[in-house]
Amino acid sequence: MRIGITCYPTYGGSGVVATELGMELAARGHDIHFISYAPPIRMNPNDPRIHFHEVEVVSYPLFDHPPYTLALATKMLEVFESESLDLLHVHYAIPHSVSAMLARSMAVPRRLPFVTTLHGTDITLVGSNRSYLPITRFSIEQSDGVTAISRYLLGQTLKEFEIKRPIEVIPNFVNCDLYNRTADKGLAAQWAPNGEPILMHLSNFRPVKRLTDAVEIFAIVRAKMPTKLVLIGDGPDRGAAEYIVRKRCLQKDVFFLGKQDAVYEKLAAADLFLLPSQLESFGLAALEAMACEVPVIATNVGGVPEVVQHGVDGYLVQPGDVKEAARYAIEILSRADRGREMGKTARVNAKKNFCANDVIPAYENYYKRILSES
Repeated sequence: MRIGITCYPTYGGSGVVATELGMELAARGHDIHFISYAPPIRMNPNDPRIHFHEVEVVSYPLFDHPPYTLALATKMLEVFESESLDLLHVHYAIPHSVSAMLARSMAVPRRLPFVTTLHGTDITLVGSNRSYLPITRFSIEQSDGVTAISRYLLGQTLKEFEIKRPIEVIPNFVNCDLYNRTADKGLAAQWAPNGEPILMHLSNFRPVKRLTDAVEIFAIVRAKMPTKLVLIGDGPDRGAAEYIVRKRCLQKDVFFLGKQDAVYEKLAAADLFLLPSQLESFGLAALEAMACEVPVIATNVGGVPEVVQHGVDGYLVQPGDVKEAARYAIEILSRADRGREMGKTARVNAKKNFCANDVIPAYENYYKRILSES
């Protein structure tokens, strides 16, 4: 198949999933065409089956904001015509599904079906805003196919938008061959030269991720035992986290790595992963850590309980409860056998439920069904 994929190319879950999906599909023989304003952050430009088409938005004095939605629709049509695409797969409803709907209309009488994947804040935050709710609902209803990344998100979509059409749940996934414990390239020794346990957090540092809670949890743990904290990513809450680190005099024990490629190498060096988010529709970073045999302490919100089993491969706490999270962290880290046991169970569960080898065929079958029905 020749598939056009549109996503936000930034350091967030929807862009990561869309990019990983494209690369997995390319590995299975499909031709993938990414259509966005910049190359997605994890895209491999050297793969002969992966192509990037830049959306150029022209600034004009009449517009306060460049009309990206229209430029994207035009580029989608252009790529459809030049590359003979079979379908479009857009990630994040706003504005990508609207652009795909326009491109499909412009392509008539030729057939250009599109699939919309809902990722979370496009429904719970952006789409439910009264300014966007009607167009979000309409674009979902008009999509040839719609998928959601968790049962939680499916429920929220049906509730918030009163959607009548079927929506398929196809979960996020991880490449279990790439994400594993042996991926560590000796990084643990760099961060913890004396063998101290390493706590880790990976996100886009937006307020919803509660990055400062991760630092507060670490501060409590560090007061009880020698540990290190590695923070991967960047975003608006970095400054607040750096302030707490200085205030607690933890500069020697906390590492800000910024945005990183090959995050599986870093995750494989961790002993515990922290995901203290206010809300997660799935919790992809937690899954990636679990595949690397790292137990997770996360919040009991959204789709996270579909990924992390409390007391089995990690622990779940309420948002903001840093003391309870720290208590569980100390319990895991003070007994090496407990951490290793939970970590091994985490990988088993990740492989059983969320391996790319199982999830990617589900997308392929869904594409075939949409093509036959449309």
